[in-house]
Amino acid sequence: MSSPKRKHAGIERELIRTLTFACETAKSEIVGFQWLTHEVDYQRFPQSLVVTWMFDSEASRARSLASSDKARMLELTLAAFDEVGISVSSIAEHVAFSVERPARGKRGQGH
Repeated sequence: MSSPKRKHAGIERELIRTLTFACETAKSEIVGFQWLTHEVDYQRFPQSLVVTWMFDSEASRARSLASSDKARMLELTLAAFDEVGISVSSIAEHVAFSVERPARGKRGQGH
């Protein structure tokens, strides 16, 4: 029997693969979508798994959430979970939508 860490590493690799596909698909379909990320605490898996979809602006995020784009992002996330064999009762509880914040001290600040 494999160790829990080895099992989690395998799930993580597969999840990254399937979420990368979801991300690339969404970038070609959803205006303003930039990238996605996920967080998980394997001590509370899969309840703790959250995928965050990142947008270039609050306007893009709001527009997507008010359109069929939101259902598409949930559908892509669910497909990624399904492909890995992750079963959740409500995909919406495992998805967040945010706006990419520029890093402090970068462009636009003269010295």
